[in-house]
Amino acid sequence: MNPVNQLVVKILPVLPRSLVSLVSRRYSAGEGLEDAMEMSRQLNAEKACVTMDVLGENITKLEDADAAKNACLDVLDAINKNEIEGNISIKLTQLGLKLDKSFCIENVREIVDRAKSYDSFVRIVMEDSTCTDDTIEICLLMRDYYEQVGTVIQAYLKRSEEDVLMLAGRNVNLRICKGIYQESEKIAYKDPDRIRHNFIQLVKILMKQSVYVAIATHDPQLVNHSLSLIEAGELPTSAYEFQMLLGVAKTLRNELILKGHKLRVYVPFGRHWYAYSVRRLKENPQIAGYILKNLFRR
Repeated sequence: MNPVNQLVVKILPVLPRSLVSLVSRRYSAGEGLEDAMEMSRQLNAEKACVTMDVLGENITKLEDADAAKNACLDVLDAINKNEIEGNISIKLTQLGLKLDKSFCIENVREIVDRAKSYDSFVRIVMEDSTCTDDTIEICLLMRDYYEQVGTVIQAYLKRSEEDVLMLAGRNVNLRICKGIYQESEKIAYKDPDRIRHNFIQLVKILMKQSVYVAIATHDPQLVNHSLSLIEAGELPTSAYEFQMLLGVAKTLRNELILKGHKLRVYVPFGRHWYAYSVRRLKENPQIAGYILKNLFRR
């Protein structure tokens, strides 16, 4: 890592929020739903689909879970009203999982019920390993009610192949990603090449079993390997999609779209933009230098 960028990453917590906000625009659509709608319209015009996410997780009060649920319902209404080519991603800890599991399930059920009325897909996001079992359980529970519900599997977890085999048997639409949470070596791979290998193995399983797979990565090596699998298997574009974060790897994103592959962009928005943006900056330290340049300009 560039020493200057490394320094900026270390001092991120003490930088003014107003300064970080200059860079946050790269990674989040804004604070309001209309901001997210405008970004989604723009991405649709660029031939990309979207998945919208109300920022925030690990709420501490049940009333916050209610507020998050209502925000998700508003997103579904807006997607339908504005004829956006997209869907919604939801987080269980934002909907009360760590406070009251039954309460969380009812919140999810209400969101899924609204999505069902619009024939829209719901992605239940995977969080840290303390949530893995509950997330899979709730995903399968919702699918008993509405088939268009899927979840996420993280390639760095050692249990993931077993989970994918089980979920593939239930024909669950899965997003495969590397994983971002700090986990123990007992349960997670740490070596980047080992994680890449597992990522491809999980994608292979889903393709072999004809289960829809969302290939969520900005890693050119994984993108190219996935493209080789798609070509070798002569997969139709209806069998898979690529997914990328807003503000990341735009050139690669456009290349995939131009080649005719379906690509979905993650569009986060909401008042919790700061924590999300700091996380993205730590993952992409080369962008941190941009903050420093703005600091000196000011």
